[in-house]
Parts: sequence; C-alpha cells; structure tokens
Amino acid sequence: MNTNYPKSAALFEQAQRVIPGGVNSPVRAFRGVGGTPLFIQSAKGATITDADGRTYIDYVGSWGPMILGHAHDEVIAAIQQAATRGTSYGAPTELEIQLAESVIDAFPSIEKLRLTSSGTEATMSALRVARGFTGRPKIVKFEGCYHGHGDSLLVRAGSGVATLGLPDSPGVLAEVAQNTITVPFNDQAALEQIFDQIGEQIAAVIIEPVVGNMGCVPPAEGYLQAVRRITQKHGAVLIFDEVMTGFRVSFGGAQQLYGIIPDMTCLGKIIGGGLPVGAFGGRREIMDVVAPVGPVYQAGTLSGNPLAVTAGITTLRLLKSLDPYASLKETTHQLLDSMSNELTRAGITTVGNQVGSMFTCFFTSKPVSNWTTAAQSNRELYGRFFHAMLEQGIYLAPSQFEAAFVSIAHTQEIIDRTILAAQNAAKTLALK
Repeated sequence: MNTNYPKSAALFEQAQRVIPGGVNSPVRAFRGVGGTPLFIQSAKGATITDADGRTYIDYVGSWGPMILGHAHDEVIAAIQQAATRGTSYGAPTELEIQLAESVIDAFPSIEKLRLTSSGTEATMSALRVARGFTGRPKIVKFEGCYHGHGDSLLVRAGSGVATLGLPDSPGVLAEVAQNTITVPFNDQAALEQIFDQIGEQIAAVIIEPVVGNMGCVPPAEGYLQAVRRITQKHGAVLIFDEVMTGFRVSFGGAQQLYGIIPDMTCLGKIIGGGLPVGAFGGRREIMDVVAPVGPVYQAGTLSGNPLAVTAGITTLRLLKSLDPYASLKETTHQLLDSMSNELTRAGITTVGNQVGSMFTCFFTSKPVSNWTTAAQSNRELYGRFFHAMLEQGIYLAPSQFEAAFVSIAHTQEIIDRTILAAQNAAKTLALK
C-alpha cells in the first residue's frame, strides 16, 4: 500500500475488486505516470481534495469543463434549484431550447442542435448523420486525435502517409475499422492524397481543431483552412470535434478562433457545466436527416437532462458576461513559460504548447506538431515531474499526452504557488 496516500491506496485496492482496473476511465489509473491514483472527495475553485485530506491545485479540471472553477456558487445554486423540480423527465423541456439557442448564438455554423449525454455519443452520432447525408461509407480521422470510444474511431494509424484503419481494441470489428482512414495531423499533403485516391467514398472528416488528446497540439498556420478547402472540393462533411475546445479556447470555440466554418460540430464538457452532456449540430439540411424529421436514427433516454442543461445554461451565461478568454490566455502563458524556464534552469529541456487556457509541457527538445513528434517525449521523466509536483500540492494530468487547463479560479497567488512548486520539482529532478 502507498504510505503517502493510504486511504486512496486502500480505495484503489477495493475498487479493483469491483471495477475493471479500479477506475471508470483508463487514464485515471495513473498507468501513464505510475503510482497510486488519487481518489477525490471534494473540489472547490482551483483545488481538489483527496480521500487522505490533502488539497491540491488542480490543472485537470475534470478534463476541461471546469472553466469557472469547481463548484461555482451560481452553477451549484442553479443545479440545486433544478433538482427540486425533478432529476429526469424523458420528455422535452424549455431548458433544452434555451441551451440550444445559447450554443447556436455562439456558433454561427450550427443551425440545429441535438443534445446527447456524452461527447462519445455526439461524435458517433455525427458520423452516422454524415454517412446518412452523403450516402458514403468512409471517414477520415487524424492520428493522435481522440473522439470517444465509438467503434469506427478506435483505430491505429499504420506506417506511410495514409493508412486504412486497423482495430485498435479487441471487440472492434475489422470490417468497421477498415472504413476509417487515419492520416497525420498537420499534414495537408497526406489528406490531399487520400482524397485524390478515394474522395468519392469519404463521407466525413472529423478533427480536433486543437488537439487535446496527445497533449495540446495547435494546428499549423493555414492547416484548418486547407482541410476546409479539401472537404468542400470533394463534397465531404467537415466535423469539428469541439468537445474540449468549445467555449474553452474562445466563446465560439476553435472555429471562431481560426475563422473556419465546419459543416458539423460536436460539443460537450463546458456546455454541461461539469455534468454529463454532449451535443452535435450543424447546417440545417444535414441535421434534418436526423429522426424524427429524417431517416437517420439517434436517441437517448437522458439526453437533455434538466440538471445538466441547467448547469450548461448557467455556465454559458457567466462566460458570456465575464468574457475571461484574454485573461485566461495570459495567465496560462505566464504559467507555462515560467514552468518551462524552471525546468530549463535545472537542465531539463521541454517544449510548451498552448492555445488559450489549454496547455501541455512536453518533455522533448523538438517542436510538437503531430503524434509522431509528441510520442518522442520522455514519458518516464514526465512521470517523475508529475509526482514531484504532486508532492508540492499540484495536480497535473496523469499522462504526458493529455492537455492541462486553467480556470478563472486560478488567481495570481495560485499561479505563483504553482511556479514555486515547479521550481522545487525541477530541482528534485535535477538531483536524480
């Protein structure tokens, strides 16, 4: 048992007897950094508290949705009030209209929106709709981009410029995966090549406009514009997976930040204010193929759950009024730059990537622009840094290949404490 975190260690042992791997999502198991995962009992503002009573400054933020900080007073009050009216109806509510209208106001590319209960539901539904709309079988995704655990998206990129998908998980049928084509991110020529070969078979291209699931990797200048031109030329549906970036990198997401109008958009995380939620939407003629208007079936018992929708409405209202994006970007830059400088002074080379309030400190010496370059990072060294920061009271993503997030609750005093922790952690690494 880990004597540093005895209660978390005991809970982990107990959990492994009843939950696969002791966790309900794999990255939580700390396999990417080693050691015992923390079991969290509460969170407030920029901090989380574990089962052993230790409090940490949190840069995971439930993997992105907590842009206002944990347990924001107005969001919690709205959820509590909504709960007194019932937790689920399985019937339409006015709240669903309000959330849809708020999203559509922020995303001009979305004319109609369908709510789901998770980002995975949103992406798999969007792909089904794109296939139904175009009548084509194949989709293109990008190496290192994660779009949930739908079968057609769990594929491994092979060698070469463009590779037909192979199953990346047992249980995914080869005949499903073979209709998914994977190309390198930030490689315009690779995408052009595959469209020149079989463009008439491609229903959709799905992309994280800013990648968050191989660490934070921004698009190269002009890259998203090229993806938009190629898909338009060949009549394929361009799907922006903004589950992570929507309302995170700007109020109108990455598509507002980079000036791109996709055909469809997938959302989640922030639009639920920390409760389970997802959504997909897009051009009217595409969304009108969705049942009950059209023939493409999609449904969900808890879709539009009143608690999640209420939290989302409140969160978006606060973000619109506060407009924290410039301040968050500046704070995140200060943190990442200072962290990198402390590591450099200790003789450790890193590369920092940032878009808005998303960031990753890669333990590598070369620029990170795709999965190949991200994978060259020193994972063992990142794991040591992670635990050194944890000992200093800082909770980072327990994987080199996940983005970290800053919220409006991360005050200057909290950032200063984090920078001091990074200085101490860097010294610890330098001594080993």
